[in-house]
Order: sequence, then C-alpha cells, then structure tokens
Amino acid sequence: MSSVENAMSEPASNLTVTSRNPEETFRIGRIIGRNLIERDVVALVGELGAGKTCLTQGIARGLGVPDEYQITSPSFTLINEYQGRMMLYHFDLYRLARASEMDDMGYEEYIFGRGATVIEWADRATGILPDETLFVSINYTDEGDENERDIIISGQEKKIAIISDELGNGGS
Repeated sequence: MSSVENAMSEPASNLTVTSRNPEETFRIGRIIGRNLIERDVVALVGELGAGKTCLTQGIARGLGVPDEYQITSPSFTLINEYQGRMMLYHFDLYRLARASEMDDMGYEEYIFGRGATVIEWADRATGILPDETLFVSINYTDEGDENERDIIISGQEKKIAIISDELGNGGS
C-alpha cells in the first residue's frame, strides 16, 4: 500500500496517459478541470518545460475560465486567480525558498476555500497538501520525441475512474 493510499479516505488509483503534443496535454487538463469540485487540489510535478502550465491552461478551460483570460505561470507572484464556474487558484512554487513561505501567504484560505487549486512544483510543499489531493506527474518519455510525455494521475479511485472514462470516450 502506497503512502498516498494510506493517507486517503478511499483507495488510491493511478492512471497513465501518453500525450504526444501540447494540444493533447491541454485536452487532458480540460477533462481534469471539468471534474473538479470546490476544495479540490491538483498537485503538479515535472521537470522544467514538461507541460505543467499547459495542463493548467486546460484545467482552467475545463473549469470554465473564459478564453480571453491568458493562463500563465505565476512564477514571480506565486499565485494567480481566475474566475470560472468556481475560482481557480494557480500556485507556482518554483521560486519558493522554503515551505514555510506558504504559511506566510495564507495558503489555507485558497486550498480550503471556495475554489479549486492547482499547484505547480508541488513537491516543494507536500506536507501541506490535503489527503484528497489529485497528484499529476508529467515526465518526458524515452521514445526520443521531445513532445511526448507520460502523464501519471494519482488520486481517489472514483475521480480517477471518471477522468479515465472521459479520456477513453474522447473527452473533447
């Protein structure tokens, strides 16, 4: 049993999807976003340039954030907020020097607030993430195609099943 599964109230599940280009990564994000509810947290992990912001752009569109809003990584501000069918709080912890900086910015108001939260570079603050966090790891594949990524989604079994079904049905 994994540490993620031990911490969760229901069994954990994993889903691995291969994205061959940024459009597919965006589509996967949109499907995730459509299935988020208030207080959901999506923790993104991956190397620089792996596609975390592209996935977040899709999540924002899945949450109904209008197309006229450009979704960018808040590398210097640490957080951006976007209004869709609910608020999207988008954190980027790349420049975070220490996890206690999250305390200084009052992260609880966002994570436990009335919106959904996406955290890029979430491995820098794993101690503050709720048990029900949806973890997404984006990794370059070994296939030699610089655009191809394996996206591994881990979380509560029910949410993973819904996302998997939508992906299997085209999920446009």
